[in-house]
Amino acid sequence: MDWERVRSHEPTAAVEGDREAAVLVPVITRPDGEHLLFTKRADHLGEHPGQMSFPGGGYEPGDEDLAATAKREAFEEVDLDPRDAEIAGRLDDIPTVTNYLVRPFVAKVPDREYVPNEAEVAEIAVLPLSALTDLENYESERRDHPYYGDIRIHYFRVDGYTVWGATGRMLVQFLELATDWTMPPEPDRIVDPDADYPI
Repeated sequence: MDWERVRSHEPTAAVEGDREAAVLVPVITRPDGEHLLFTKRADHLGEHPGQMSFPGGGYEPGDEDLAATAKREAFEEVDLDPRDAEIAGRLDDIPTVTNYLVRPFVAKVPDREYVPNEAEVAEIAVLPLSALTDLENYESERRDHPYYGDIRIHYFRVDGYTVWGATGRMLVQFLELATDWTMPPEPDRIVDPDADYPI
């Protein structure tokens, strides 16, 4: 885990998107290595139900900045005390199909039990970095996306969970910054725009 590369990365700030949002990319260190904490969004949510995501959400006027947004949302979703989230760096801003502009913050967080807020989170998944960087658990496809145009979509399958979509894009950048993982140069397949997503 290369923390220095995470700290020194100069993120790209995007200008698209009507609503600002932020997420934490929470890194937990255990004796067997680093792990990332994900949430599985509740099925009743209107946007991205059932998908894997990093803790986070929309900016609110009371937030000091987007880092505060990410910490507040992580507290609300998984009971992470904002004082326990040590932000180590940022990834590039990402626009989403739901017209959010998401700013990801990489943070060191304690290894303890986290509690999902059932109103928003169905499950908490702590996945090992060693499995996320195993190319046996990764595949991708290229398609003409109705929002992004020509795009490569990433799928990480670990412990019965599939990380994809905007979170998959964030994960690709995080892994390339923080580890020696490199995205394969070509996708596994090219699919039609209306093809089902393999999740």
